[in-house]
Amino acid sequence: MHVLILGGTTEARRLAESLAAGACPDLRVTNSLAGRVGVPRLPPGEVRVGGFGGAEGLARWLGEHAVDAVVDATHPFAGTISSNAASASAATGVPLLALRRPGWAPVAGDVWHETSSLEEAAGLLPSLGRRVFLTTGRLGLAAFAPLEDLWFLVRSVDAPGAPAPARMEVLLDRGPFTLRGERELLLRHAIDVVVTKDSGGQATAPKLTAAREAGLPVVVVRRPPAPAGVPVVTDPGTATDWITERLRPDAFPGRTGP
Repeated sequence: MHVLILGGTTEARRLAESLAAGACPDLRVTNSLAGRVGVPRLPPGEVRVGGFGGAEGLARWLGEHAVDAVVDATHPFAGTISSNAASASAATGVPLLALRRPGWAPVAGDVWHETSSLEEAAGLLPSLGRRVFLTTGRLGLAAFAPLEDLWFLVRSVDAPGAPAPARMEVLLDRGPFTLRGERELLLRHAIDVVVTKDSGGQATAPKLTAAREAGLPVVVVRRPPAPAGVPVVTDPGTATDWITERLRPDAFPGRTGP
């Protein structure tokens, strides 16, 4: 059996590690990375880097490489590849599962302003603060470029390109981050508003706690939903079970074994 993991996330790597450790014997695993990070953390198994050429290209790749199942474990905001995966699955009949870490939820003391886009988030900022901790990644900075009166601390794994805010300091770093570190960062840069995508997970969540302790507003960009009709699980273990179920000989008519 051949499984394609559309990865690049912690959950994708944990799924690949589980499969490599023997959770599903006699299994070929290909991990696909978008290539947007200069030095990615490589998971076990075969690795390919780069796009497929849209939904049609992905469908063609699934057929050429005899893929039996696909797990979309991309970032919750990787809407294009998720949409392409759903279209390719529908066109080829290859089963598709979405693996998504749970989103964040506000707790008592949080001052959240939820938006549906980066552009909407940028529109809110002038009324909330002047010194912005921007943690939405290096892509999409164009939405904040017109805000010339605001100062931005931009944290990303790789250096961002133009267009970007004129008054900006770039902090190159990769999670997981600590609560102590996030507290010190907010204080050192006199941050008065935080902007983040609802990526979920624990690696970057300490900034939310630090902002809550400091009484700072947080602009949270809501994640897009998974494509309609695609089953969704929230942990690698459940995804492993889904793959194991498809290892049964009767899951593929005509086969006598995996």
